[in-house]
Amino acid sequence: MRTMVIVGSGPAAFTAAIYASRAGLQPLLAASSVQAGGELMNTTEVENYPGFPDGILGPDLMARFQAQAERFGTEIVHDDVTELDLDTGVKRVQLSDGTVHECATVIVATGSAYRKLGLAEEERLSGHGLSWCATCDGFFFRDKTIAVVGGGDSAMEEAMFLTRFAERVYVVHRRERLRASHIMQQRAFQNPKITFVWNSQVTAVHGDDAVTGVRLRDTVTGEQRDLDLDGLFVAIGHDPRTHLVHGKLKLTTDGTIAVDGRSSRTSVDGVFAAGDVVDPHYRQAITAAGSGAAAALDAEAYLAALASPAPDGEASSIRPGQYT
Repeated sequence: MRTMVIVGSGPAAFTAAIYASRAGLQPLLAASSVQAGGELMNTTEVENYPGFPDGILGPDLMARFQAQAERFGTEIVHDDVTELDLDTGVKRVQLSDGTVHECATVIVATGSAYRKLGLAEEERLSGHGLSWCATCDGFFFRDKTIAVVGGGDSAMEEAMFLTRFAERVYVVHRRERLRASHIMQQRAFQNPKITFVWNSQVTAVHGDDAVTGVRLRDTVTGEQRDLDLDGLFVAIGHDPRTHLVHGKLKLTTDGTIAVDGRSSRTSVDGVFAAGDVVDPHYRQAITAAGSGAAAALDAEAYLAALASPAPDGEASSIRPGQYT
């Protein structure tokens, strides 16, 4: 039986692996069978991760995460987790090839996925003028004309942040009124750099090597027109990847995995969660990494408690000598 299995492959998962492997817990990290590395694999230049003053490409940063985890002994398997059995003291993690790994602890760090517009150009132009993160990419649009798609608080936050760099920011919303809170609406309406485009839906993104504009459809009249742009930010929400734990772990009203206070402890003993799958607000590589470190430390403390004698003097049913 293993000490720990980590499910995920982003900054939270690899940071948890680094801490756990340095603690001698010999974790197994179950990464994606297609593309490990999380959302940073779709990011070009990362300039806000500490320690890289000249910036670093998202895939290169994740390659360093992985190399560091492997250096300390993390075993990585590139396969998808299809089932989690978390009810008993011994957890079971099943992979798509049928392999079942039994373990004492599980760290769920499956991240979240940005909601997309469903357009063919999104994959091709991702990182080339099309982004889902203003904090990550806003700096590259200094004195440019850009648009934000969305009408909620997140879209208003993105738009206002982007006005620090862009010359003009359009907010494209499919309705005639925003879903954002009153205070967020007021701030956006009062910002002279923001122009609202009401009752409009993006039906296509123009550009060969980079975004040059969008095609808009009027949701009332059906008329279409083009809007010239240097960049497009999509802020229509995100979905935490919790499909593996539905009905097994308690979730929050935001749909993220519920944890105990600032810890990573979930509603099931021995199961911990970290990164964007527990974070509905920040969703940054640095905060995910810190969350992964906390999860590994919480799991280490849990294992230490298991190894201690029970109050009645009996040994725990899971012994350190069982870990292989």
